[in-house]
Amino acid sequence: MAAAAPPLAAATWNCPGERLHYSGVFDDPNLPGEMQTTMGGQGMGFQGVIKSWNDERRFGFIEPAQGGQEIFLHMKAFTERGGRPQVGQHVAFDIELNKDGKKRAKSVQMARPARAATPRRRHRPPEWGAASYLAIPAFALVYLAAAVLWRVPGWLALAYLAASAACFAAYAADKSAAQSGRRRIAESTLLMLGLVGGWPGAIAAQQMLRHKSSKASFRSAFWGTVVLNVAAFLVLSSRVRAAVL
Repeated sequence: MAAAAPPLAAATWNCPGERLHYSGVFDDPNLPGEMQTTMGGQGMGFQGVIKSWNDERRFGFIEPAQGGQEIFLHMKAFTERGGRPQVGQHVAFDIELNKDGKKRAKSVQMARPARAATPRRRHRPPEWGAASYLAIPAFALVYLAAAVLWRVPGWLALAYLAASAACFAAYAADKSAAQSGRRRIAESTLLMLGLVGGWPGAIAAQQMLRHKSSKASFRSAFWGTVVLNVAAFLVLSSRVRAAVL
């Protein structure tokens, strides 16, 4: 025997011109109770879950709680700016048609779960945080050794400091953009800043700002740029460079 469909509140459809509006609220038994309470009474016609999200292009798709086709979602559709949308987050929304007659979400609100009674846990830094910091003094020792053996010009140290400051500022700007829903700095740009010598500033930003410190793919690429930069420094600073020239 087929399972009974979830009960629906009385609904009416109104299609003035291109805009499609739904009045009424779906009673979705799969949505957590505290989120039903929070989103109920907000004037939203639909409830659903963010199924996918492209952070750089600022759009994604919502999977409606009642089923059916996924609904296009753009960052501009949110009524409040509460940070970067997350895949799996519950939302309440209305629907309208764009100029091509396709459905898209509007007046989107994030679901806010009820506050837990348990005390908040302190944020624990990742276990590899201290190990990341060790890379900076380790490179300082390598730099000093190279300066003594191969007479590294003093301006190169200033270049590392300037690149690190620029890299730290870029990480801070990217985190601020992520929190406010603005356009992000491309990961390739952050990696390139590290590759040209800003990686010490990137490590400081990752640990102090807690930004780009948990994404495995990015961290792998980042440490690859660190290895390449240090290798290039040693090659260009050694007598091999002098022999080639």
